[in-house]
Amino acid sequence: MRVAVVKYNAGNIQSVAFALDRLGIHYTITDQSEEIISADKVIFPGVGEARTTMNHLRANKLDGVIKSLKQPVLGICLGMQLMCSHSEENNTPCLGIFDETARLFHPKQHEKVPHMGWNALTLSNGWLNEELEGQFVYFVHSYFIPVNKHTVAITDYTLPFSAALQKDNFYAVQFHPEKSSKAGELVLQCFFETTSSKKL
Repeated sequence: MRVAVVKYNAGNIQSVAFALDRLGIHYTITDQSEEIISADKVIFPGVGEARTTMNHLRANKLDGVIKSLKQPVLGICLGMQLMCSHSEENNTPCLGIFDETARLFHPKQHEKVPHMGWNALTLSNGWLNEELEGQFVYFVHSYFIPVNKHTVAITDYTLPFSAALQKDNFYAVQFHPEKSSKAGELVLQCFFETTSSKKL
């Protein structure tokens, strides 16, 4: 299995690489369209600011590459938000894979933004193993995706929101599986077990 980790101005690529090393997964960190398109699985990680990141993707023509992929693609944190149509962060148009908007948390009296910490998953039908029901995973984010028809896992911080999504061959998690211990490793294994037709 060939795994491509999309290389761009994202802050968590190395931690994703370490997680793949622990799982014994062979991967390539690349910004080359041909390598991304020919991979069996693609990981689209991300920590950063939406507009700057989208500008970088467009400048390097990676936005069109990501949207066109037919093999399983996993978006992580900012990667998940950029798969949406829009982000409230600097009013940013995004990739439009999920017809949703990444919205800024509006905290209650004793809650802070960004949301940082461990939260439990509540699963619905989807690609995540049922063993992940109630498991705690690690979040660091200021923007969230509302619960929608593509939501396959929910957690709660100020309000219920999407912890994981799926649409066709596109999978996404708001949390950081690479920083979520054994539960995070199981999330990555669930993704690697998915099947989808690869673009020829």
